[in-house]
Parts: sequence; C-alpha cells; structure tokens
Amino acid sequence: MVNVTFKNNPVHLEGTEVKVGEIAPDFTVLSNDLKPVTLAESKGKVRLISVVPSVDTGVCSLQTKRFNDEAMALGDDVEVITISVDLPFAQARWKDAEGVENLQLYSDHRDLSFGTEFGTAIKELRLLTRSIFVVDRDDRVSYVEYVSEATDHPDYDAAIQAVKELN
Repeated sequence: MVNVTFKNNPVHLEGTEVKVGEIAPDFTVLSNDLKPVTLAESKGKVRLISVVPSVDTGVCSLQTKRFNDEAMALGDDVEVITISVDLPFAQARWKDAEGVENLQLYSDHRDLSFGTEFGTAIKELRLLTRSIFVVDRDDRVSYVEYVSEATDHPDYDAAIQAVKELN
C-alpha cells in the first residue's frame, strides 16, 4: 500500500496500486471536448502518464508544462498524457492560457476511473495524488512513481529516462 500525504497530512488512496511489470489497467477519462478516451486507444505507443491534483496550482502547472516541453524530443511514438480531476472546460482554458500543445490533458472528474484503476484517488479530497506512470507499447507498466508528499515535484529525469529506454 502506498503512503501519501497532502500538505503533510496523511490521506487514503482508493483503488489498486499499480506496480512495474503489471499490465496497465484500462480506464476511461474525458477529453477537453467531453469525448471518452481509454488507454486502449493509444496501444502501440509508449505512454507517459503524468497525474496531478489540479493544473490550476503551482507544482501541477509546472509539472504539466515540463512534460509538455519534453514531449517534442520524445518523438511521435510516445504519447504524453496529463490526468487531473479538473473539469474539461477548465483544462482547455488552462491549456490555451499556458500554450500547452504537445500533450493530451484529460479529466477524471466524471467517474474517477483512472484514479480507481491506478490507485491515485485521494478519498478525503476527491483529487488524484501526484504520480507518474510509463506504459510500454504492449500496455506493460515499466515505471511508477507515487510521490510521497502530493505537493512535491516528481522525479522528472527518472520518468523521461524510463520513456527513452522503451523508445
């Protein structure tokens, strides 16, 4: 079981912890135009899934922009995804305001499908805890980071290196 704090207060994660070597569970999130999107739709690509509580906060915004900047160098065979529980409309506004164009920003607001399947749903806050997952072309998880303090930055370099090793 993953132990996580949010602003130094322990929180409870709902769902199942995902581990390296496992097949990534499928999930359904919403695109910014409210269309359902599943992991299965990107099979055949390496996926870097960056999970943030809300893109409207400092660390989450920086994390999303950092992976947006990294996405270009990773190539067309890599899909960079950020998932939060922000409403799709708010995500679209944020993307436009910040000039984020190189990654997909999806909402788990409706069902917490991703949060439950990947064990990132914070029960007390109905947010997702900060985490990173790298999934290979065959849907096998090759890298996992559940950030122990949800308001801290993830290990960007380790996540990018994990993607590069698969590419």
